[in-house]
Amino acid sequence: PTDMNRVPQVADITPAWLTEQLHVAGLRGAQVAGVTSQRIGTGQAAACARLHIDYASAPDDAPRTLIAKFPSEDPLSRASCVAMGIYRREVEFYRDVAPRLHISLPRCYFLEVDAAGEFFLILMEDLAPARVGDQLAGCTVPVARAAVLELVGLQAPTWCDADLGRRFMEPPDGFFSDMYGLYRRMLPAFAERFSRHLAADEMAIIAALGEAPDAPLFQPVGVPFCLEHRDYRLDNFMIDERGAAPRVWVVDWQGMRTGRPLNDVALCLAGGLAPEERRAAERPILSEYHAALCAAGVADFSFAQCWHEYRRAAFAGFGLTVISAIAVQQTERGDRMFTAMAQRYARHALDVDAGAFVK
Repeated sequence: PTDMNRVPQVADITPAWLTEQLHVAGLRGAQVAGVTSQRIGTGQAAACARLHIDYASAPDDAPRTLIAKFPSEDPLSRASCVAMGIYRREVEFYRDVAPRLHISLPRCYFLEVDAAGEFFLILMEDLAPARVGDQLAGCTVPVARAAVLELVGLQAPTWCDADLGRRFMEPPDGFFSDMYGLYRRMLPAFAERFSRHLAADEMAIIAALGEAPDAPLFQPVGVPFCLEHRDYRLDNFMIDERGAAPRVWVVDWQGMRTGRPLNDVALCLAGGLAPEERRAAERPILSEYHAALCAAGVADFSFAQCWHEYRRAAFAGFGLTVISAIAVQQTERGDRMFTAMAQRYARHALDVDAGAFVK
């Protein structure tokens, strides 16, 4: 049975309980007098609320607001998330993995998940006035550069880490062939809905992947590997552009696993930038990223290898786009977003000659 007393939900957050958690987090002088919650976001896998905190007394660094993340209230969504283990995975990431990383993340004040992986609560730093990225609108080159350079703090500490690989590797038996089968099944419906919005060569390479079970997307990870976010897109970034250079924090770690380093890079650059901006910026950004990896201790990984892996990673966004576009509820904004993603990812694959990997 689920122990709801062990994993409070938002309605259970009282001033006394929150005071205790802040003390555990090191804010010994904090005394919460009142707390109210306001639902935010439209997440389907999980729900979020902003907590507004009133203090009887507090140190200067005590948070005035926090973000609470908790399970979806929809039973079907929650059951799916439990089956995929994504609630447990995100808590494990923040609790067990994040302390060894150097990527920018929100600070967590409370983390817990129950034995069944069904109920969880994460209390994290409110990064406002940083804003959530917009996958449909895209981003500027400085934001894309900042996001790619953040990956060094995720990847270098986990580069070819065998222990981490055993812990977070997806079950290998049938996983990639199942992904290929799912892509093929979704492809006709995707083509029917979106092909008229795509250039002929864009739709052609999307279709060609469906005839290529040996394409990089459907192959075991191999070497090099590291921890992979797997959905490294603007929708999962908090962005602050008020300073001389933008800052990016990365959220939503439910899908993390051991994977290919350049998948996250390709998702970010190809998905966030307009093709003409990406063409001009990708080699300079990749050069800076590669140099930062080497400076952080990654060895035996040349820039030629980096570029080769970047080309192989060009299909990472295809599965994300084709499968998700058909699997999720259809909306007008969603169709526009998936159209933009398909155009950007397909054009990227064409630009870097990723078609060589599906012949």
